[in-house]
Amino acid sequence: MGKAKKTRKFGAVKRMINPKTDPRAARKTQTNEKKKETKTINGDLVKHVEQANSALYFEYNTQLGPPYHVIIDTNFINFSIQNKLDIHKSMLDCLYAKCTPYITDCVMAELEKLGRKYRLAMKMARDPRMKRLTCLHKGTYADDCIVDRITNHRCFIVATCDRDLKRRIRKVPGVPIMFITQRKYSIERMPDAYGAPR
Repeated sequence: MGKAKKTRKFGAVKRMINPKTDPRAARKTQTNEKKKETKTINGDLVKHVEQANSALYFEYNTQLGPPYHVIIDTNFINFSIQNKLDIHKSMLDCLYAKCTPYITDCVMAELEKLGRKYRLAMKMARDPRMKRLTCLHKGTYADDCIVDRITNHRCFIVATCDRDLKRRIRKVPGVPIMFITQRKYSIERMPDAYGAPR
């Protein structure tokens, strides 16, 4: 038995948007024209270059020093529990200096959303040795909050195991990243960390 022949449907074609009559297409062309306009002074292009942070000496951040200020992400607490690591002791072993862990309101909200399964992480986060940072923005997405905070203040180390957040932090110069490897805390982009495994 052969295959049954299927007749092609000639009417089933996607509707094309007419750029002259459709208002959605007209809006896109107007925004593209606005983007193409550039500022010129006496015929020369004017470029906006952000001012470099005064705390950076090339890639080395001079604002970092003991006691270190470490912002902790949600998954860093969970992975510390899985690897049976005490946060304060392991940070001390990694950096050979006193560390002050900070937790933002967004991270606390994310832990509360995770439910009863992560109540040990909530208990660790409510430890009085951990300082709280208040958030003024809407929503509870911690990654945006952390990236925004480290771009404004370069005095923090970020402790996270999230690949996407690490990728975003690497674009900000002078901010070290603490992560878990081989059941120990390690740190990248920080030459002074002698206790971190390479």
